[in-house]
Amino acid sequence: MTSDLPTAPQAQGRYVPVVVYGGLAYVAGMTPRVNGVLAVRGLVGTELTAEAAFDAAGIAARNAVAAVVAAVGSFDAIARCLRMTVYIASSPGFTDHAAVADGASQALHELLGDRGQVARSAVGVASLPSGAPVEVELTVAIHS
Repeated sequence: MTSDLPTAPQAQGRYVPVVVYGGLAYVAGMTPRVNGVLAVRGLVGTELTAEAAFDAAGIAARNAVAAVVAAVGSFDAIARCLRMTVYIASSPGFTDHAAVADGASQALHELLGDRGQVARSAVGVASLPSGAPVEVELTVAIHS
């Protein structure tokens, strides 16, 4: 499964990608970057289809898991994903946020099986950093 992980993304500003504290890993917002470059841009519903945003959400979720692995040193240290918020840069009137967020949920399940099932929110927003269509935040329980 770890062979499916991308290289852990670097911070795009003055923050750290992951904070590990008290047995939890809090992952900063991850966008659909591939090798450090934003691979998908656009407003979902006008510039980008929900299907393309679904794929972008999967990339962002894989980046979030890769960031956790880089922070804790091992894929096996992930006990369970707990909570995920998927922000979707969407046009007015777009209402299929849950279908876009399913791309992130699917990626977590593919990587982690039942350990990747999360409580989740899908939130529509006006814009995201660098024109990203999605941004994924993740909270993960870590084995001690």
